[in-house]
Amino acid sequence: MRNALIFDCDGVLADTEKHGHLPAFNRTFKEVGLQVQWSSEEYAERIKIGGGKERMQDMLTSDFVAEHNLSTDVEEQRAMVARWHAVKTRHYTELISAGTIPARPGVRRLAEEALKAGWSLAVASTSAEVSVRAVLETVVGLDMADHFEVFAGDVVPQKKPWPDIYLLALDRLGVQASDAVVVEDSGIGLRAARAADLRTIVTISSYTAHDDMEGAALVLSDLGEPDSPAQVIDDPEGLLQGSCVDIGTLWRILGTDR
Repeated sequence: MRNALIFDCDGVLADTEKHGHLPAFNRTFKEVGLQVQWSSEEYAERIKIGGGKERMQDMLTSDFVAEHNLSTDVEEQRAMVARWHAVKTRHYTELISAGTIPARPGVRRLAEEALKAGWSLAVASTSAEVSVRAVLETVVGLDMADHFEVFAGDVVPQKKPWPDIYLLALDRLGVQASDAVVVEDSGIGLRAARAADLRTIVTISSYTAHDDMEGAALVLSDLGEPDSPAQVIDDPEGLLQGSCVDIGTLWRILGTDR
């Protein structure tokens, strides 16, 4: 029997939405000549749409297209959004490489514990793969990142809240849903994981504190560290036994005593 620990990226590995994606989108809009700057409040609504290209595509109402003198051709719009997104990815990876976005507590520690116990490690995200790998390598280090499989971006036809990315991860990892645990940060991600029948830990992030987290095995402020306890928001089964999520917590989530 194989087990897997699967992390979402944004908001889970690091709090990237507020300090990475939002400024990267706004720098992109300025660079491509759009008179658009998303506020933090507006972005909180935008992240309810899974995927960066999809968030940009959603702007293209008939009024917006006319106001900015953009093409009305569907294929030309699709190509234009792809170019914008490439620019946004460049800005985002530059922000990540600058090292200004700190890792979330407990991620590297839990990954190391799971790897030592023989678990497979993966990241499943709607973000572009180059962006995901940049965050992963920054958070866990290059050596540890080599132990992760990455499933990201447009590798599936439907992004979260559909379960496609998680179903792909399970298939590629050769793991049953009953033998895997996911770490998510949002209601959208939780719905995707639960639709794939995956037990899920939620560590809330900047924009997700008010999301509906019904169905999560645990809802916490973060994964915690031995000297910096996680704040418990919901633990209906009494799964957290200590200050932080550890390998024992993962086994209890799966209903196995180890």
